[in-house]
Amino acid sequence: MSVPATRAALQGLPVEVAPRLLGGVLRVVADGVEVAVRLTEVEAYHGLGTGEVADAGSHARMGPTPRNATMWGEPGHLYVYLSHGIHSCVNVVCGPEGVAGGVLLRAGEVIEGQDAAWSRRPAARTARELARGPGRLGQAVGLRHPVHDGLDLVTGAARAGASARLWLPAEPVGGISTGPRVGVAGVAGGDGFPWRFWITGDPTVSAFRWGRGAGPA
Repeated sequence: MSVPATRAALQGLPVEVAPRLLGGVLRVVADGVEVAVRLTEVEAYHGLGTGEVADAGSHARMGPTPRNATMWGEPGHLYVYLSHGIHSCVNVVCGPEGVAGGVLLRAGEVIEGQDAAWSRRPAARTARELARGPGRLGQAVGLRHPVHDGLDLVTGAARAGASARLWLPAEPVGGISTGPRVGVAGVAGGDGFPWRFWITGDPTVSAFRWGRGAGPA
C-alpha cells in the first residue's frame, strides 16, 4: 500500500528522507502518456548549512544559485538538472523551505507505461535497464531540464506538458542497503558519506563506481 507524498513527509533532512522513498512510486504524465516507476535506488544531497556535515558533493554546497534555486524552495518539488549536458536527472526536494536539500532518484522499475518508456529508451536491452541510472530514469518518464524543474509532486500541477506525483510506501520496505554515492569525487564520494540507499538485491539498481579521488577508507 502507498500514500500520496505530503510536504510534511519530505520536510526532514535528505539523508533521513532518502531511505523512506524506496519502494515508493513516481508517476509522471508527459506528452499525454503516463509512466510509473517504483523507486529502488536513491542518493541524498545536502546544501550549504544543511545538517551537521558539509556536503562537498552537492550542487548547493556554495549556497543559492540560479541552477540550484529549486533545492532551496519548499519540499515536494522536483529539482531537474542536466548532467554532462545531455541527461536530465530528477531529484525530490527535501527539508524546510530555505534549507537546501534533495534526493536523487538513481534507479527504479518501470511498472506502468512500459511502451512509452521503451520508445524513449530504445537503447535499453532489457526491461531492468529502462530506468537503471538517473539519466535513464529521467528519460524513461519523459522529464526534461529546464522546463520541468520545479514541478510540484504534492499538488500534481501541470507545466510544459508534464505533471508528476510521488507516492510513498505506507510501511518502510525491508532489506535496505547503504553505501557511498556513485561517481562523486573526493571525500564526498567516500565511505564517510554512505548516503546512497537501495533495495538489497533488486536487479534495477545501478552499478557502483568510485568517483575521481574517492575510494575506500
